[in-house]
Amino acid sequence: MDGGIQRGTDILKALALGADAVAIGKPYLYGLCAGGEAGAHRAMDILRVELERGMGLLGVGTIHELRARMAAGEGLVRRRGASARDFPDAGARGR
Repeated sequence: MDGGIQRGTDILKALALGADAVAIGKPYLYGLCAGGEAGAHRAMDILRVELERGMGLLGVGTIHELRARMAAGEGLVRRRGASARDFPDAGARGR
């Protein structure tokens, strides 16, 4: 996938949708222009942290696990059923 990737979560979405590679030119160049070599390294570190955080929030540890979940039809979001704690009073659930 090429284009529009500016955050680690964008990388995660592209990989989940089946991309084999993701081009990340803009973040790299922004970092390079702002801080030279150190800025480029910092931009890559930020993307890595965002990617790892997104994977953690989805409950996957590897790209392989992510793709296995997608292949199984689970999607990226797991929904739970409603519970009593979701409603502030007894009559709210019926409304």
